[in-house]
Amino acid sequence: MVKLSVIVPFYNVQQYAPDTLKSLRANARQDFEFILVDDCSRDETPDILARAERELPGAVYVRHEKNGGLATARNTGIDRARGEYLTFLDGDDWLAPGYYERLLSSIEDLGCDFVRTDHVQCTARARSVHRVPHGRRGVVLNPRDAILPSDRSTSVDYAYAWAGIYHRRLVDRGLLHFTDGLRTAEDRPWIWKLHREAESFATVGLLGVFYRRGVASSLTQIGDVRQLDFIRAFDQVIAETAEDREAEKLLPKAVRTYCAIISHHLGSIERFEPAVARKLKSMSAVALRRMPQGVLDEALDSMDVQRATRLRRLRRRPAPAAGVAA
Repeated sequence: MVKLSVIVPFYNVQQYAPDTLKSLRANARQDFEFILVDDCSRDETPDILARAERELPGAVYVRHEKNGGLATARNTGIDRARGEYLTFLDGDDWLAPGYYERLLSSIEDLGCDFVRTDHVQCTARARSVHRVPHGRRGVVLNPRDAILPSDRSTSVDYAYAWAGIYHRRLVDRGLLHFTDGLRTAEDRPWIWKLHREAESFATVGLLGVFYRRGVASSLTQIGDVRQLDFIRAFDQVIAETAEDREAEKLLPKAVRTYCAIISHHLGSIERFEPAVARKLKSMSAVALRRMPQGVLDEALDSMDVQRATRLRRLRRRPAPAAGVAA
């Protein structure tokens, strides 16, 4: 029986993949499997992974013939996973030795659906610890209770899929797959669904994932049209939350978060290609008009003047020509 399945998508990360794979070797165990999903890389990444399949204990190599994005690659890994528990790692990040054994022990001891962990963010040589924004550690809780309050960072804002471990029953209940084809913000509908529909979770103060920021090939660094998938991702969050039995309670948080993300992108709009920047404004204006308007009014009233003014101005933009928001 495989105890833990680790799903690791790779895409054009030949510079970093050897470190990632070395750290997986330092976490190998006879009942662990490492599902290495190459998302149709165009550099030397496939050769590196083919070697790893032979040399890394527990490695399973899967190659996409067409690039599908991170969400699709993770889904491929979930479908191939045989473990009682699952976790994720990105192909340009790495782990502390023995981390997965400690992570597995934490969820087995707690007996919950999923566990969330802290992580170390690495930007060049700088290191900083980022903690799950939830104060109670090592206690099994209802995930719904960690969504609010609306005006503070909570567990649904800490959306990193690799910062945790998940019981297979979440796969069986249809809660662990990602929205296929999302190129960015793929973790957002996923983390909201987990917190709305899973039965139990806990946070633990366990460090061992090293998250590499500032990678040139990362979508967070590239201002092309794929970045606009955040609109599709948050539209999904709003639509699904609106159907929840506690929609009136939860929607203010979802709307406020969506507004904050739109404002963030508008505040750094110079990094986008000109045509993409225009599309960002048009699509964001339409998105604001799609939101529940009363909830949106309350969200804007609760935000600082700079962000609220920026969003109100955008909301008043004339409707775009047909097809612009597609």
